[in-house]
Amino acid sequence: MVEHVKAAYAEGRLDKDEMDERLHLAMTARTHADLMPIMTDLYGSHPPHIPPPPAMPPFQLTPQPLARDSADRVVASAAHLISLTGLFVVGPLIMLLTAGKTSPYVRKHAIESLNFHLTVLGATILLPITVIGVILIPLIWVAGIVLSIVGGISALAEGEFRYPWTLRLIK
Repeated sequence: MVEHVKAAYAEGRLDKDEMDERLHLAMTARTHADLMPIMTDLYGSHPPHIPPPPAMPPFQLTPQPLARDSADRVVASAAHLISLTGLFVVGPLIMLLTAGKTSPYVRKHAIESLNFHLTVLGATILLPITVIGVILIPLIWVAGIVLSIVGGISALAEGEFRYPWTLRLIK
């Protein structure tokens, strides 16, 4: 950088005071970005002999584990829907302990369903302490049924699904 400023001074593009100021800025710069303004008006946006900063790779989401076959999708869907049969927390737990050991797809959906149903169970136990809680319990149960159906359909379609307002106690 110092050589470029000295060369610009030698060519007459900078006067002595401007060269001294730019040399001071170049010597006290901490990052590459601090050096860019010093050279931009001399050489344009990318000075010669100084490569442009590397481009950042595009942001990528971590891929969701795909189901190996249709059986994985059905079992993952069952992890969401079995709770509607009255097995509430036990259903997703059974799916997690059986099929979740061999399929990351089933495990992901079973854990999500189990965490949601544990959250609903906790809310059902704790909310009756307040008057508002007694009114909210039926709404929470209806939302739980609807969200379980949506989660089951999403698992069948090999989609990503996360329950809202869930304490994720199990990882």
